[in-house]
Amino acid sequence: MSNAPIRPSDGELAILRVLWNRGPSTVRDVLTELSKDRDMGYTTVMKLMQIMVVKGLVVRDESARTHIYQAAQEEERTQSFLLKELMDKAFDGSAASLVMRAISSTKADERELAEIQAFLKRLRKERS
Repeated sequence: MSNAPIRPSDGELAILRVLWNRGPSTVRDVLTELSKDRDMGYTTVMKLMQIMVVKGLVVRDESARTHIYQAAQEEERTQSFLLKELMDKAFDGSAASLVMRAISSTKADERELAEIQAFLKRLRKERS
């Protein structure tokens, strides 16, 4: 696993989401999951996953006839990297601006707002 995060494309991110949710999977497993939301062919998914191996986004176990793929980085690490990149590019590095835009741009229900408040309370407690 590389130290520097790698920015996945949208297609690669969709594959990574499948691998994070399912765990180690074959190309067919990934295709089955992706096909629920979009029309993709087996060879397209296989080629993308082969490119992802070269880029270091996934690792491939070739010990069996059917190769098994798994994400090379944890979901949280990739999300943090992408979020920081967005925050730096679109919000001039301001976490407050990003969070306020995210909350105001969606219809956060009372449960979500309560979760956010509880998170902020925990954060304040940890930092004091």
